[in-house]
Amino acid sequence: MSNQPYEGYDPYQQQPPAQPQWGYDEQQYATQQWQGQTWETQMHAPVQEAAAPPAAASETAYMPPQSYERPYATGQQAYPAPAAASAPAPAPAQSESAGYGPATLSGNARITDAQRARLEGRSPIIEPGMQPALLTALLGLLLAATAPIASYALVVPLVILQAVTAAGWFRLNGMWPARQGIALAFLGGITADVAVLVAGRDQAPAAILGPLGVWVLLTLVLQLRSHADPDTRMYGLMATVASSALAIIATGYLGADPDTVSVGAAAVAVAVLARALPLPTAASVTVSLLAATGAGIAVGGMTGLGTKGALVGAAAGVCALVGHRAASYDYPSRFVHFTAGVALPLTAAAPVIWILH
Repeated sequence: MSNQPYEGYDPYQQQPPAQPQWGYDEQQYATQQWQGQTWETQMHAPVQEAAAPPAAASETAYMPPQSYERPYATGQQAYPAPAAASAPAPAPAQSESAGYGPATLSGNARITDAQRARLEGRSPIIEPGMQPALLTALLGLLLAATAPIASYALVVPLVILQAVTAAGWFRLNGMWPARQGIALAFLGGITADVAVLVAGRDQAPAAILGPLGVWVLLTLVLQLRSHADPDTRMYGLMATVASSALAIIATGYLGADPDTVSVGAAAVAVAVLARALPLPTAASVTVSLLAATGAGIAVGGMTGLGTKGALVGAAAGVCALVGHRAASYDYPSRFVHFTAGVALPLTAAAPVIWILH
């Protein structure tokens, strides 16, 4: 029987033997060669290249040559294509307007906006802007207007403030989604509100500090039962405790004197609006503090708080700027601006308003 391959031999199709061969043929295994172009045959020459059938060469001619020397574009230098290629593809031009390098096959090496700003010597801080400031001012005016009416009227904007505070703090810390932590912090704020409404303003310190201690302990127990790694549990513990504390401390609006709440909330609203004006940072901060003090004097005269309104307005303005700065940290997202950027100026001012009432 002739050993020459028959006409039309296809090296990529292996015909099954007529009878099952259960034995091991060392001679057949040692002389078997793969004739197609694969990753191995491109890097290493075939053992019996001269013995390859003519039909195999003609049928595999359609396969493009492969090599590691492909024209990867790296910056402004591109390696030439192999000589066998008919026309090398030109390297993509780098667009100066887009600010990105050419596409590569090795992955996306684009850095974040914050990292780029640090490398260029710019500040990675982006302030919330005028739209969140308008929402903060609206929420502050609602607090100022409902405080003299009744405690139950003040609860409506206060609950909104606590919900936005809980959600914004977790997102500000890069933890999203965190539904359980947000729900836990928001529930702590609601519990403190109910405690103050039941106990009255005279018992507000115990009604606020009590839920705060309980929620810290509850958060600690829940994090200890978590199956995450220790670093993640510690990070989640700190974020949940801080978010719960902020939501519960915001209840200080409900425990303070209504006139003090009106003065402080109005001062925060004016301070945040002034801070959002397109001014240099030093001038903007100065204008914000002056505006908050002026609003304290004006609203204090209207409510009978008198000259004490200037002190309350200035202190509330300082706390509002601190909260505004916290919400501007390290290129925050738009969601952060419309949650933490709206809530933190008012939430940060709640303890001062509660102490100075």
